[in-house]
Amino acid sequence: MRFLLISLCFLVVSCGSYPKKQNFKADNPATKNIENPYFSDGSLDYVYKASIDVYDRNFSGLLIIKKIAEKEHRVAFTTEMGNKMFDFTFIEDDFKVNFILDELNKKILINILKKDFKVLVTENLIVSNSYSNNEIDVLETSIFNKKHYYFIEDSQLTQVVNTKNGKEKVLFLFLKINNHLASQIEIKHSNIKLTINLKSITQ
Repeated sequence: MRFLLISLCFLVVSCGSYPKKQNFKADNPATKNIENPYFSDGSLDYVYKASIDVYDRNFSGLLIIKKIAEKEHRVAFTTEMGNKMFDFTFIEDDFKVNFILDELNKKILINILKKDFKVLVTENLIVSNSYSNNEIDVLETSIFNKKHYYFIEDSQLTQVVNTKNGKEKVLFLFLKINNHLASQIEIKHSNIKLTINLKSITQ
């Protein structure tokens, strides 16, 4: 009986929500929408020097993100010589694999990349809860029915955290921000060996 009570207490503590664990203060949302401006200009080809480390493999080259139409983006990863490694299309909640290299053509990896790049290209999201952390606004929303927390500092989106069971699962960092362009983006997974590092070469 004692062991059962201890186990139940541990379960309650370990399953606490992410905001509670981070000691965020609940706020009335100042806005009902989240805006992600980083890939919203249809006149630009967003080009990044990219390095993708998955388990013990490294893939490097160029990542090109292009807004084709309203709520439609194309995401392509090529070698620096121009050979495709993958090519995806996002239209609202629809996702299409136009091409993927055999070495990357694993269902679980495609699903992870789909979720990661969906976060990058989604421009507008509905706020479900609002919090504050010192001078930073933290806005909760849902992507693919998973909770994501958007950190807004000085009116700029600086990071996104995807959580599971109250724990950080994926961290998106937007660095060296200038005129709605994040010159550096880092995506770090905590539950698998996968990191994506992007450095802008967009002029």
